Amino acid sequence: MTPPSSTTPLPVSWLWILALLTAVGPLSVDMYLPDLPAMTTEFGAAPSTTQMTLMTFMVGMATGQLVGPLSDRWGRRPLLLAGTVLCTCAGVACALAPSVELLAMFRFLQGFGGAAGVVLSRAIVSDRAEGAAAARIFSLMMIINGAAPIAAPLIGGGLSGLIGWRGVFWILTGLAAVMVLGATFVLSETHPASARSTTGRGSTLREGKNVLGNRHYIGYTLAFAFGFSVMFAFISASPFVLQTILGLSTVSNGIAVAANAFGLLAMNAVNAKIVGRFGQRRLLATGVGLLLSFSILVLADAIIGPTIWVMLPLLWCTVSSLGLVVANSTSLALDQVRRLAGTGSAMLGLLQYTLAAIVSPLVGVAGSATAVPMAITMAVCALVAVGAFLCTREPHSHQGRV
Repeated sequence: MTPPSSTTPLPVSWLWILALLTAVGPLSVDMYLPDLPAMTTEFGAAPSTTQMTLMTFMVGMATGQLVGPLSDRWGRRPLLLAGTVLCTCAGVACALAPSVELLAMFRFLQGFGGAAGVVLSRAIVSDRAEGAAAARIFSLMMIINGAAPIAAPLIGGGLSGLIGWRGVFWILTGLAAVMVLGATFVLSETHPASARSTTGRGSTLREGKNVLGNRHYIGYTLAFAFGFSVMFAFISASPFVLQTILGLSTVSNGIAVAANAFGLLAMNAVNAKIVGRFGQRRLLATGVGLLLSFSILVLADAIIGPTIWVMLPLLWCTVSSLGLVVANSTSLALDQVRRLAGTGSAMLGLLQYTLAAIVSPLVGVAGSATAVPMAITMAVCALVAVGAFLCTREPHSHQGRV
């Protein structure tokens, strides 16, 4: 199969497979969360021990980003196949795990293997598209895989009473098998041997330093990661902010979270439609500006005393504005390091998951009776995202790209 060129859109089949590869994270987390109490009962373990299965998965996702630099030397497809096969085998092991300790270990392997799909899907897009075309593809991928965090909790909650948590892991195994088939029969190599680094480990380290030394790449990467952290702060705090403080029921909380997700998807659709006309930088500037403005308003309402009819629309606008941030910052960052797109994608993912681990506990430092820590975290992250973008104001030079 001949890979699509950078001047033509990716085939629809490629788009669906790449979206599935990037959706492995939310699917593998949200689908099994409703079953944590049942797992705790079955294994006779403490809740904190069972929750380790979530932590080890996230650690696996973070460390698995390291396959990105390797793909710059060995190609995307071999590592993608290895990662998806590992994710599938680990899913089988999770479904059959006899103890919570082994389940936690298998979850690490599941996350490590699934990370290959996340990091390499971005590199594949960067191999075959750049500029507004790449931003459009990233937006379309976000629309497709953005349904995952909406559907996964509903599917997991609905199936937990029918097939149990082991059945949920069998479903995740089946999805991983689909990824293997897609990587085998749909996707083809996008990083030809002629474009790969053939030098030793020392040269690979130097190339990594070149990536980190590209100021425009760092600026766009920080804008991406800190912009995304705004949403992580909201997601981490949403149970007690929406229910404990604003008084929403469990059902209403689910509707509110889904509404925010739909807003993000809608803005990604708008971005895909207009990026060719307005350009990535202009839309990214608009996105981080809106993100900071609404985050400050969220902070003001949290300090005054949050009211449901003010806080909910502000949170919706904040999350929705990320639709102008994520795809454009990703595309602009990887455009700066096209020859080392695997390394560039790995840095994006590693920073994203690291910041998520840092941000999540910050939103609850003052307890569950106030939304101020969440709002402060959101505003600070949005401010850093704006500052990072401003660091890229100088005209781009092709000579600075690697």
